[in-house]
Amino acid sequence: MPDCKHRIGIMGGTFDPIHIGHLMLAECAYEQFQLEQVMFLPSGNPPHKQDRSDGASDLQRMEMVRLAIEDNRHFSLDPEEMLRSGLTYTNETLKMLKDRHPDTDYYFIIGADSLMTFDTWKNPDIICQNCILVAAVRDQLDVCTMNRKMEELKDRYGARIHLLHTPDVEISSSSLRAWCRQNRSIRYYVPDRVYEYIRKNNIYVPNYKG
Repeated sequence: MPDCKHRIGIMGGTFDPIHIGHLMLAECAYEQFQLEQVMFLPSGNPPHKQDRSDGASDLQRMEMVRLAIEDNRHFSLDPEEMLRSGLTYTNETLKMLKDRHPDTDYYFIIGADSLMTFDTWKNPDIICQNCILVAAVRDQLDVCTMNRKMEELKDRYGARIHLLHTPDVEISSSSLRAWCRQNRSIRYYVPDRVYEYIRKNNIYVPNYKG
């Protein structure tokens, strides 16, 4: 019997700001795993990133994501975590999505660093029950090390994990925020619409001229 399930990617993160590395990761996952779409899911109030005093507001982060993906028909924005109060956890979000759409396979896209620390996440077993993990290969972390970790998570949690092959682009949102504070240019590291939005709204520093 052919597989009739929908295949949806999930790209989570604070996106503060969203940058081309996020977009490349999502596009590679879309192509490699023949997904119907990739859903961008901005984190609401993640427990591991409580100090966001130098960052954008929730509405600004969501608007930057919207601007970044609006010209891509197979990207979408889901404000699910933004609408919830209190701390937001990946396991709860994935279970909620799976309960609503049991006919959908969710491909949760993570970086290599997140793969290596996956045991520290809240209820990793529930995460593994409700999604397929897609881990991006990084030059800094050899594939053999990643494969060993993948086998460990398969044995421990019954995880379904695949490697995602992507260009190795070293960009972090925290670095971009720091560059803004130094009035360094972040042009071309973020989509043009996002760059102009940051400048127009003085998101990371007043009168940003980068």
